[in-house]
Amino acid sequence: MDYQLETMVIHADADVTSEKGVAPAIHYSAVFKAEDSAEFIAMSSEPQHPRNYTRYGNPVHERVKTVMAQLEGTETALVTASGMGAIATTVLALVKAGDHVIGQRRHYMSTSKLLDDMLPRFGIEVTLVEQEDAAAFEAAIRPNTRLILLESPVNPVLMLTDITAVTRVARAHGILTMADNTFSSPINQRPHDLGVDIVVHSATKYLGGHHDMSGGVICTSKALAEEIWHTHITLGAVLSPMDAWLLLRGLRTLPMRVERINANALALARFLEQQPQVERVYYPGLESHPQHELARTQMQGYGGVVAFGVRGGYAEAERFVAALQIPHNAGNLGGVDSLAIHTAAMWAGTMSPAQMQAADIPLNFIRYSVGIEHVEDLKRDVLQALATL
Repeated sequence: MDYQLETMVIHADADVTSEKGVAPAIHYSAVFKAEDSAEFIAMSSEPQHPRNYTRYGNPVHERVKTVMAQLEGTETALVTASGMGAIATTVLALVKAGDHVIGQRRHYMSTSKLLDDMLPRFGIEVTLVEQEDAAAFEAAIRPNTRLILLESPVNPVLMLTDITAVTRVARAHGILTMADNTFSSPINQRPHDLGVDIVVHSATKYLGGHHDMSGGVICTSKALAEEIWHTHITLGAVLSPMDAWLLLRGLRTLPMRVERINANALALARFLEQQPQVERVYYPGLESHPQHELARTQMQGYGGVVAFGVRGGYAEAERFVAALQIPHNAGNLGGVDSLAIHTAAMWAGTMSPAQMQAADIPLNFIRYSVGIEHVEDLKRDVLQALATL
């Protein structure tokens, strides 16, 4: 039976195991026994077997994979210990020395380090392009281009990539595409529907949704999943059974959490635009966002991250964040609790203000990850914090 989204996330994995508990069990076993030699051979030789060795697979992993594949519209999925485990494992599984990778000039900072530092060490060429310019991806293609990495929206100002335009070009050249869908979640955007071959997530964000677990997910075809899995078991970025269980619990409420977060974020973004102490607001759902029309075509919702600059500089941004009472000052996003960070403060220990400006890190910028609190409380809190400027 085809279920609506809210029903699917609760019941999609019902037939994965024969357990009778209404709540799924946590299989805290590193290894599973075989009844005889024939079963042992089958367990040992079948990729991703859920009852062989937890580095290879686990019954709780199997449940998560089933739900995530349906959420992203792919044939199957893999789980890893973190979002970077998912990204690094996938890239290293698909490219080798002499290959060429195209990425964006702006990515999650650890993805940027993978592209800038690690891949060149292994003899892999990397070209970074401006994500807003779809033609730049095609212009960067070489005969040895194997993979294109996309991320949309992306820090710091929530710019978008025209996913359909890039994947159309990639397929014409026989190049694989991979998209980090963490900022959107599959509720707001399904890159596979737009032509992407591999969709990855930091499950630590929206998918888990409670700031209490770390994990990653890779959603793709069965053939690519098996290819990636062989690298995964070698690198060993294994999702623990407990984190897998917490992720599964988070997925049960993902649609309704994201719906509330979307509504809160759009309302807060519009409220911030009206405040004289705010210099500029970046949110794909705002008509003022330079790529709002693209957001409307490829997103079903605009997410919970609102970026904005307060009038002033580094000190004023610090003062504003310190004055907020509801959001925690913590570097995550996508949870039930609102979080707010001064983006330049993340680099303050290693870069000077001049270096940050040269690297396009605005000194007065705030990244506000909106939670599920009542939006009027969030507005009042922002207003009293702005009054300190």
